[in-house]
Amino acid sequence: MQIELIDTFLDLVDTRSFNRTADRLGVTQSTVSARVRTLEQALDTTLFRRSRAGTDLTTEGLRFETHARMLRQEWIAARRAVLPSGDAALTLRLGIQNDLAAATLGPLVAAFRQALPQTAFYIEPDYSTQMCNDLVTGALDFAVLFTPKAHPDLHFSSVGEIACRLVSSDARTRAEVNPATMIFAHFSPAFERTHRILLPELSEAPLSVGQSTAVAALLLAMGGSGYVMPDAARMLVDTGRFRIINDAPVIQQPIHTAMHLRNRHTRLHRKLTQLVGRQFG
Repeated sequence: MQIELIDTFLDLVDTRSFNRTADRLGVTQSTVSARVRTLEQALDTTLFRRSRAGTDLTTEGLRFETHARMLRQEWIAARRAVLPSGDAALTLRLGIQNDLAAATLGPLVAAFRQALPQTAFYIEPDYSTQMCNDLVTGALDFAVLFTPKAHPDLHFSSVGEIACRLVSSDARTRAEVNPATMIFAHFSPAFERTHRILLPELSEAPLSVGQSTAVAALLLAMGGSGYVMPDAARMLVDTGRFRIINDAPVIQQPIHTAMHLRNRHTRLHRKLTQLVGRQFG
């Protein structure tokens, strides 16, 4: 299989530009053109229409796009299936939200290995957007993340929530929290919206951070107030310098599993989703 033909086609679908696709793939524009011609000859149809306004898919190109994505997925899966994996019958590549890795990666992987003893795991902590991209391209098989990124090739399941608490080194109540020393946490768009609705007076802080571990590190260095996840809240309180602001609302961060659409009904992916649900539900 000349998978570079499929990769070139799909990149051109995204860029709508032969020049940009050539730059992104590290080849010449003539190479991109030659690959498109070869693919069109193999399919006996025209996939793109070029004009001064840019490059657009033809009707046939639109029809082929879904099949091209499936072909790339199957090729990646096939290559991975023949890679050496010791005594394991299967290798799974898993992504997990950065902020969940420290506290939950151990219990999750222990549950995965107990349920799937013949499976080898490759695990990559990352951000939601990148994990969604990696699921689309086949670089990941399964992910646990905060923010689903809508895509026709992806399937998401809501599996639970994690409770985030407001901690402070210089306040005992919500009314005493100083907006000037507040660190605004934006773990996800959903979390940020809830924060702004529930605590509008503390949502215009001069410092904003996207990770619980980063919020905790800044609080330890400078003091102040901020929302953190349970493991970070316990660590800060255990220092003796911080306390939980009990009259501030608990903000729930939703947890989702994500996978390629074609895997949503497989026993393996249903089992992984069930195990993650037990951890966070």
